[in-house]
Amino acid sequence: MNPTVAVPLLQDFLTDTARRLPDKVALVCGQDRVTFRALEERSNALAHALVDGGVQRGDRVVIFCESSVQACVGFWGALKANAVVTLLHPHTKLAKLAYCLNDSRAKAILSQVSLAPTLVPALEDALHLELAVVDGELPIAPKFPSVSWAGLGQRDAPPLRRCLDVDLAAILYTSGSTGEPKGVMLTHRNMITAARSVAGYLRAAEDDVVLSVLPLSFDYGLYQLIMSGLTGARLVLERSFAYPAKVVALLERESVTTFPGVPTVFAILLEMHRIWDCDFSRLRCVTNTAAALPLKHVEGLRRLFPNARLYSMYGLTECKRCTYLPPEDLDRKPGSVGIPIPNTEAWIVDEQDRRLGPNEVGQLVIRGATVMRGYWEKPEATARKLRPGPLPGEQVLYTGDLCRMDEEGYVYFVARMDDLIKSRGEKVSPKEVELVLMDVPGVREAAVIGVPDPILGQAVKAFVVLEDGAALSAKALQLECQRRLEPHCVPQIIECVRELPKTSTGKIHKQGLS
Repeated sequence: MNPTVAVPLLQDFLTDTARRLPDKVALVCGQDRVTFRALEERSNALAHALVDGGVQRGDRVVIFCESSVQACVGFWGALKANAVVTLLHPHTKLAKLAYCLNDSRAKAILSQVSLAPTLVPALEDALHLELAVVDGELPIAPKFPSVSWAGLGQRDAPPLRRCLDVDLAAILYTSGSTGEPKGVMLTHRNMITAARSVAGYLRAAEDDVVLSVLPLSFDYGLYQLIMSGLTGARLVLERSFAYPAKVVALLERESVTTFPGVPTVFAILLEMHRIWDCDFSRLRCVTNTAAALPLKHVEGLRRLFPNARLYSMYGLTECKRCTYLPPEDLDRKPGSVGIPIPNTEAWIVDEQDRRLGPNEVGQLVIRGATVMRGYWEKPEATARKLRPGPLPGEQVLYTGDLCRMDEEGYVYFVARMDDLIKSRGEKVSPKEVELVLMDVPGVREAAVIGVPDPILGQAVKAFVVLEDGAALSAKALQLECQRRLEPHCVPQIIECVRELPKTSTGKIHKQGLS
């Protein structure tokens, strides 16, 4: 394919910006400051290493890294190798890492030696891997070739591009109600459309400085990288929000203009006494997703960041973003998650798939170019989410979320139709937590629900029935969950009960729990 006449692909965001702003700082990670030229050249070099290692068009490449320069180089480099990117959280446990590697049939993995305790045993169980890129020597050499990040060098041009914009760009794994992760398939067109739409209504610009404490495996975090590549903004990556004072210092030192977060982050910031003495005059855009901000947080953020536009947003990995509430509507439409993002259409349907009128509660349906291709090799799950749309041959997304829409088209979230929990901005599968609890000796039954929490959005709460004679404390059960689950999945509350409410058919009746 002649690159001079090729259709736009996602990686062109970086290439075009590197050509336009080669010496501008693109990325700040700790002490590292990387220009767009360097990011372009390093990702080109990685792409060649992947191709030389056997990665072909459409092969899956897993990125299992901390939020770092390497993770960013890996994302752009894998796309330039004509591959499909899968990003996994660095706290991902062994069983889930091994599952995702084998479910996606990943050809290559990009990782770091610091993650060796999880990485090495996962490599032993990987059935399809042929190449690993790591930043040093692993304790045990993998069964296939490995390449050092340091030895990649720099290249002026990427390998020959072979993809179309309808080809997959990424598979992002999200928790399912069965406990088994589902791979959301997103094309180049899906992700380009989403990035341009969101960047448009946020008024993202070349002179922005974006501070992200969100994991790149979380699509909200990943799109900070993508939109920075699109606009030429500088992205400042902090690995987590574990040290809030460090994040506050970065906001000041880097003269941050854009700060994406989730309710947990903002709740903690507003409780810091010294933060009110800081200078945030450059901050002009604050965005929130995952759960609606309580009114007291909205008011607090307005006082803390007086020059910033505050955007409340709502979305799913399956379509990136559904709605946003324009800052000027925060007071006029309290509780609303906003209007459909540009180039997106939304409506509400009942159980018979009939469109509902204003203020009637039903399932939210999304139509547009951001809607996923489907779930990776899960046709039944795909068929439940993607159904025929208004035009012959098109598919629209049935979100599984109960919402209502007012007379002006503003959407109000009501509840989730399944029992997935959204805590700390991330999805938690109750089934996954229940399986871990049930595997603990002495546990007879377990049921997990989400309960409202002003900081987390929802807190994970577990009800456990112990076997006769078992002497397990809630603390001991929580420690076992910490050992086997990702941090956001660990129950904040565990209550030992004599029995669980049941339906007439013997199923656990979760509506009877609180």
